[in-house]
Amino acid sequence: MNLTIDVTNRENVIHVSLVGEVDAFTAPKLKESLLPLTKEEGQTIEVDLQEVNYMDSTGLGVFISTLKSTKEHNTELKLIQMQDRVHRLFKITGLTEIMNIDNTVRGGM
Repeated sequence: MNLTIDVTNRENVIHVSLVGEVDAFTAPKLKESLLPLTKEEGQTIEVDLQEVNYMDSTGLGVFISTLKSTKEHNTELKLIQMQDRVHRLFKITGLTEIMNIDNTVRGGM
């Protein structure tokens, strides 16, 4: 499956909507889209994961790289509207402790 990435800019918030799966095939495309956004100091990058129902470890790696880049460039990364299935992946890997993840989780059981 493909990944659609839609980027909109509203003042100091860059909203990134993802639709599809984040896996070994789509992660490079996501990384190419996210990393440049982290280099504008003072920006908040808000990634909407409502339409992402599958992510593997390469996807997690993209978000770890993005978080690291935000720390280097004084920007902020926020993950919003995460599906329950994807949220569990962040939780079991401990990433919920270091990433800014909106508490609203979609598709809970």
